[in-house]
Amino acid sequence: MKRTKNARYAAAALLAAGTLMAIPGQADQTGEKDRDDKPGNKEAASAESAEEAKLLECVKAPPPKPISEQIQKGLAYLARIQNADGGWGQGGGWRINATGGSGRVAADQAEDRSDVGNSCVTMMAFLRSGAEFRTGPYAENLRKGAEYVMKAVEAADEDSLYVTHVRDTQLQSKIGRYVDTFLAAQILAEMKDQMATPEAEERRKKLLDKVVAKIGKHQKDDGAFAGNSGWASVLSQGLCSRSLNAAKLAGAQVSDEMLERDNDQNLAGLDPDSGTFGAVAGSPSSAGVSLYTTSSKLRGMQENTVVNAQRRKELEAVVQSGEASDEKKEEARKDLKKIDGIEATKQVAYQAINSAVQNDNFVKGFGNNGGEEFLSYMNISETMRAKGGQEWSDWDKKISDSINAAQNEDGSWAGHHCITGRTFCTAGALLTLMADRAPIPAVEAGDETAKVAN
Repeated sequence: MKRTKNARYAAAALLAAGTLMAIPGQADQTGEKDRDDKPGNKEAASAESAEEAKLLECVKAPPPKPISEQIQKGLAYLARIQNADGGWGQGGGWRINATGGSGRVAADQAEDRSDVGNSCVTMMAFLRSGAEFRTGPYAENLRKGAEYVMKAVEAADEDSLYVTHVRDTQLQSKIGRYVDTFLAAQILAEMKDQMATPEAEERRKKLLDKVVAKIGKHQKDDGAFAGNSGWASVLSQGLCSRSLNAAKLAGAQVSDEMLERDNDQNLAGLDPDSGTFGAVAGSPSSAGVSLYTTSSKLRGMQENTVVNAQRRKELEAVVQSGEASDEKKEEARKDLKKIDGIEATKQVAYQAINSAVQNDNFVKGFGNNGGEEFLSYMNISETMRAKGGQEWSDWDKKISDSINAAQNEDGSWAGHHCITGRTFCTAGALLTLMADRAPIPAVEAGDETAKVAN
């Protein structure tokens, strides 16, 4: 049966047997007609529809809210400021002095050239709204943006962790030198099956594997990255965690070892009794702001839960296999036990976030909105939305009201400390407002593993 590609704006995308499926009601109409005209296919269609309905029972999140006027204005703003080369710059704000001097270059003296990080997060906002590469009001923006990012990755060397020659952005200075790399992996994963031609899809796939290989080459045993310095580099570490798990689900060559090291980094500092995170020597910096650490680690954990669900099914198949050796079966049992322990520990942290978001001081972060806050709000919203329930509904209303009240007349959002550029802040605000549109891969009904936003 012919199906549409990932419905990124749908209430849920279902992960069954390692394959993302579109939700019922979004099948290609021509494909449906062809199928129904063939003898014996109606029974198969009925069985598949029943299976999909069963899978949907795993996804408790309500349907997404309509695109609001505030979101429409924000998307229009981002479309207007796209550069001629297809990328997006900071949208104003200071830069680090890259000419050999020290300190910052003021906004009115800095060239607002395109960079990979801001381009990737902007494209994510368009995708989350339901924009497509082939048709629609933002199709050209997406195509041009994708070309800019892919050209940058193609031009990057094979050895370093960089995917761009631009070195002086706010994102790099504040949340990590390699933030562009992690965001590139994320958007290349999200672009799967979105490309206009098979050749473009193959190009996307190869570039995602290239970025994943660079990340794997530089990942330390503790899951962190040497030289990824920044004011609050824990935020880019969280983006890395998200991108690795998304890349794995998109079919990229992400090893189990890479994911295990990444998950160890997310669990570092976690008090299993309180669900809070303490400082760990040598870990990515947090600027002393618990909002940054908690939101980043929890989002990475939530993403990893989907991968663990997929891996659990594979390991259970080994245990039940009549062909696997006793040694392989015992190894699989040990891995299953490890996954159970990891998931149990995560639940403590998930519960703690529900209490933390009631504390206004925690939610304020540094004290006022910067790009770091918008990114943290997105992390929290997508994590809580995957859990659903009244806590999610209360948080979504609270943070949406706050963000909407901060929108500028031109449709943008601006930061008031550190990451002040309007591109990243606007995209981050939009991603938070559209957290209920983030796909939620889910495992088969009856499996205890949680549903997770992607």
